[in-house]
Amino acid sequence: MANFSDLLSQAKEMQEKMKATQEALKKIEVEGVSGGNAVKVVMNGEGDLKKIFIEDNLLKESKEIVEDLIVAAHNDAKSKLKKKTSEEISKVTGGIDLPPGFKLPF
Repeated sequence: MANFSDLLSQAKEMQEKMKATQEALKKIEVEGVSGGNAVKVVMNGEGDLKKIFIEDNLLKESKEIVEDLIVAAHNDAKSKLKKKTSEEISKVTGGIDLPPGFKLPF
């Protein structure tokens, strides 16, 4: 039974590390850009959009172009957030990928 106790202890330790990691992930901020830095968006670790920066000269463009660039910058930020989140979780899991669809917390 010693092996089972060790396994439970390791699982509990990993769970505690994941809780700490989840709190750290909330504090992450990523910046997504598009249009050669004409549009920048800042997103936090919870996926909330915190800021949008639009260069003044971009406001002379059509509404559709501005809208497309905002969407592209948001998608860039979302991609960066996903990568950063995966890196942080990988540190806790020792590089073992979590199964697809696996939700945090445990």
